[in-house]
Amino acid sequence: MSETTGASYAAAGVDIEAGDRAVELMKEWVKKTRRPEVLGGIGGFAGLFDASALKRYERPLLASATDGVGTKVDIARRVGVYDTIGHDLVAMVMDDIVVCGAEPLFMTDYICVGKVHPERVAAIVKGIAEGCVLAGCALVGGETAEHPGLLGEDDFDVAGAGTGVVEADRLLGADRIRKGDTVIAMAASGLHSNGYSLVRHVLFEQGGLSLDARIEEFGRTLGEELLEPTKIYSLDCLALTRTTDVHAFSHITGGGLAANLARVIPDGLHAVVDRSTWTPAPVFELVGRTGRVERLELEKTLNMGVGMIAIVPEEFTDAALTTLADRGVESWVAGEITDRGEKTTGAELVGDYA
Repeated sequence: MSETTGASYAAAGVDIEAGDRAVELMKEWVKKTRRPEVLGGIGGFAGLFDASALKRYERPLLASATDGVGTKVDIARRVGVYDTIGHDLVAMVMDDIVVCGAEPLFMTDYICVGKVHPERVAAIVKGIAEGCVLAGCALVGGETAEHPGLLGEDDFDVAGAGTGVVEADRLLGADRIRKGDTVIAMAASGLHSNGYSLVRHVLFEQGGLSLDARIEEFGRTLGEELLEPTKIYSLDCLALTRTTDVHAFSHITGGGLAANLARVIPDGLHAVVDRSTWTPAPVFELVGRTGRVERLELEKTLNMGVGMIAIVPEEFTDAALTTLADRGVESWVAGEITDRGEKTTGAELVGDYA
């Protein structure tokens, strides 16, 4: 009887040794995110966070969020740059958490690949770890899954979940907002991590542009512009809560500025944002011009240059702008809170861009 070779995990396309090497390569980056409350290290079945640290709160509320990077990962794959999208992931998760005034505590990630390339996975985790440092949270664990046959060898996706904490009587939101409050905009670093399905369709399929094309308005290649990491505002927002009486934040992600701002506006009030207070970066104009995308469609899909909104009482406007300027965050007064009147939505953009 002839000998036959039995099936194996490796023959099915899963390389356990490559996965182990990826874990070894990422350890140094995960270590950089460590907070005093974190117990143990990478490699356990679960990340541990010492909740006794929350005893200093009278009534701690845990805030949680989960998100991914979306089709921006396709740009990273095509350009071959993997250590920036981790910033996008942390921003998408932790900047949602800070909106309610919560301090980011810890995060976990999930990386799904068609084939484990250890250095590539480690580069992704490096970016996530760097983002966690910028957000002030720990990266306490994660999972790398290899899905041969489901994903191509170079395909991958990333997602994450995070947890933060806020004192109950410091919880921010719609119930704090009052007529006459100031709407302060914080500048985006670029497209951030939303609307890339539209961007890719317009620039590549309709416009025929290549990622290595140098775009004069950008001063760099299209690929470099599209991979600009999402700005992480978490610590900047927390600084505002310490120096001003912030009423609410709004993270401007999918759905655009007006729709996301409306989520924190209470019934009876209305946020009016004046487009003339800023000029969107050239990348937004390029997408609109190349695809002949109408302004309202762009505004429903992209952030148009505003990544985070803070709503503060009018008397704290100058203090808020000073705090952000001291932290290197470009910000400006973009509008105000008014009576809703006959308006059917909670927020609107008026005027033309500067």
